[in-house]
Amino acid sequence: MTTKTLKDLFIHSLSDIYSAEKQMTKSLPKMALASTNLGLRAAFEKHLEETQGQIERIDEVVEATGIKLKRVKCVAMEGLVEECQEQIDEIEKGPVLDTALIAAAQKVEHYEIAAYGSLIALAKQLGETAAVNLLGETLKEEKATDEKLSLLAEEKVAAEALGK
Repeated sequence: MTTKTLKDLFIHSLSDIYSAEKQMTKSLPKMALASTNLGLRAAFEKHLEETQGQIERIDEVVEATGIKLKRVKCVAMEGLVEECQEQIDEIEKGPVLDTALIAAAQKVEHYEIAAYGSLIALAKQLGETAAVNLLGETLKEEKATDEKLSLLAEEKVAAEALGK
């Protein structure tokens, strides 16, 4: 697909984040299984449910705007997922891996926060109010997840990794 207009860019960006979210539905269960910290495991499981809701929300954006998503693979998310999997494979289960999982998850969250922020800006420029509202809900969830991960890292996992 040749991107020539803001609408083309919006469609491509929405298609890309759709792919990213789909990839996360496969990665989050692996992250939960790899974690030994119960709070972290629960956070990954909760975010899996949120991610499934976010995919449904993208479907609502598609319906509200009348666009058709393109078949694209989010290579950025593919790289982040691959990096996380390498850590799962290379680091022994325990607090150090849990800390690495939090860092990997926050990289994902920051990518998603940037992607949704950009999508909202494009939707505003295109006058797609319904899309702005729906994508805004997802952006709030992504930011809240990032904050929860930071708290987990600071309060529990880091202390365990340091042997406290």
